Amino acid sequence: MEKRRIIRLARKDLDATLPIERALWKIKGVGKNFSHALRVSLGFNAEMKLNEISEDEIKKLEDAIYNPGNYKIPSWMCNHQKDMETGEDKHYIESNLILNNKNEISFLKKIRCYIGIRHQFGLPVRGQRTKSHFRKGKTVGVSRKKSNPASKGGK
Repeated sequence: MEKRRIIRLARKDLDATLPIERALWKIKGVGKNFSHALRVSLGFNAEMKLNEISEDEIKKLEDAIYNPGNYKIPSWMCNHQKDMETGEDKHYIESNLILNNKNEISFLKKIRCYIGIRHQFGLPVRGQRTKSHFRKGKTVGVSRKKSNPASKGGK
């Protein structure tokens, strides 16, 4: 049986020649700590490559990414704790993560809470000082006029 070089997992094409932990980093929403927790909870070897696991194990890995609570991964590792509607701890990946973050921020802006207002005005949200460092990339600033060379005729 020939080993595959690319494996589709969680709507993302992953390099199957990499170790499992490292291959999972390519999925948006799955970082180093979360991929390590997935590998340990499913009992894979640290050096095991993604193309060395069976189809059933790949399906189990995908289910663990979407439902980490079912695989004894602590709730503090989920990227969305205490959902506003259900109160559950969830873990979002890829486009769901982006969409959920946008919805959360727009909801905070809509209810006009402190965090929402800070987002609305483009200010730092988490208590950073505002004198200098948050200003990067906001405006162009003052540009200098190009000086015309003096005419040769005098005045």
